[in-house]
Amino acid sequence: MKRNYFLLLFFISFILSLGFHPSLANACSCAEIPSVEDELERSKVVFIGKVLSIKQIKNSNGYAPYSVLFDVSSVWKGPKHSEITILTGLGGGDCGFEFKEGEEYLVYANESTMYGPDSLVTTICNRTNILSSSHGDLEKLGEDLPPNGKTEINESSSPNESGIGDKPYENADSTEKQEGNYLLIWGITLLILVIAFAFIIKKYKGKRGG
Repeated sequence: MKRNYFLLLFFISFILSLGFHPSLANACSCAEIPSVEDELERSKVVFIGKVLSIKQIKNSNGYAPYSVLFDVSSVWKGPKHSEITILTGLGGGDCGFEFKEGEEYLVYANESTMYGPDSLVTTICNRTNILSSSHGDLEKLGEDLPPNGKTEINESSSPNESGIGDKPYENADSTEKQEGNYLLIWGITLLILVIAFAFIIKKYKGKRGG
């Protein structure tokens, strides 16, 4: 009986851990890295920027990705702000890209709910790379444009026009879906707990009756 009890606790803990940490449930798996032309076409923003700061933030689903602030020097696609903020994961199973403060990068990013509410996101599955290793991309991207000096942070009208700043843009539909997922997970967990508890009680009474 003790063995069954510990197995039950382990199973419930595992289910709950998936609910609180979505990245654990989905290991990183990248298809073939797209060509420069395809990446430019599908990206929301493409720019060169120097990393000013890297902060770990906690969003509404309990996950804490990195918020990376860039000083933008060149733009090929997207708002021509002088500063822009991108989300990325912690690395490993969540596909996060490892940025370093003070380094310059060629960044391809898109709007995604991968790390929480709808935000500008880049991962190791994009062509994002340190600038010194991006000569081939720069040749194919062609002429760039300078930023217009307007800062992106804390300006906001819609996720199509701005990034996230220190707090991710929260899309109502996305948040409702996340809350629905949590309720479903808790409901399933509770159902499993009730069934398992009833089974153990029934088995225990059977042994006492025998």
